[in-house]
Amino acid sequence: MKVHKEDQVVVLSGNDKGRHGRVLKVFPEDNTIIVEGVNFIKRHTRPSQKQPQGGIVTKEAPINASNVMVICPKCNSKTKVGYKDITDQTKGKTHRVRYCKKCDEMIVTGSSK
Repeated sequence: MKVHKEDQVVVLSGNDKGRHGRVLKVFPEDNTIIVEGVNFIKRHTRPSQKQPQGGIVTKEAPINASNVMVICPKCNSKTKVGYKDITDQTKGKTHRVRYCKKCDEMIVTGSSK
């Protein structure tokens, strides 16, 4: 999955088209993500110890990862994400990193696997 947690993204389609936000949670098995401030739903909750009042709670719902694009922190524009294999000169190990296909800079925000 090319979108990681803590990435800045812009929504490409749907009711929230054009909105920017930070990725809060990623569900790779479903290919969905939760973006801060995007795709709000209303959830009716019963009274509980956590919420003794109960009522209607507004929260973010997951959207498909194909409906967003990552915003490059360097060039500050929406971009496609590619992968490069970089070898560490001191240890001789290769690391796979994401990079912006517009400005060819590494994208280090978010959690990398």
